[in-house]
Amino acid sequence: MAAAGDGPWLDDAAGRLVRPFTVSNGRTEPSIALDLMSQVMATGVTPLDYLGPEYAQALDLCSAPVSVAEAAAQLKLPAAVTKVLLSDLVDCGALTTKPPAFHHTPTDRSLLEAVLDGLRRQL
Repeated sequence: MAAAGDGPWLDDAAGRLVRPFTVSNGRTEPSIALDLMSQVMATGVTPLDYLGPEYAQALDLCSAPVSVAEAAAQLKLPAAVTKVLLSDLVDCGALTTKPPAFHHTPTDRSLLEAVLDGLRRQL
């Protein structure tokens, strides 16, 4: 079993020993709007207070730009919890965020129809 400061509290046989929402102190709403495809990256600023092992792991993970979805997968946490952690790190200046590239240009309808047709053919 991992020590308290060694990252997420996991047991190989039992899995996570701490409920995911305990990591975010029960909060489910991030302080900033983050899309699953938003990119986050560490700024090099160290948070003044120690926030916890998941925060440290998130900072290490974000040394290069990473999407919120990828961060959630790597942290093995639900996306809602990951968004809260990442928004806390943005609030303290440790992370910067960039909206997804398609944020201002909606997806082309013909592309969506082609994807839908392809999925229907697979069924």
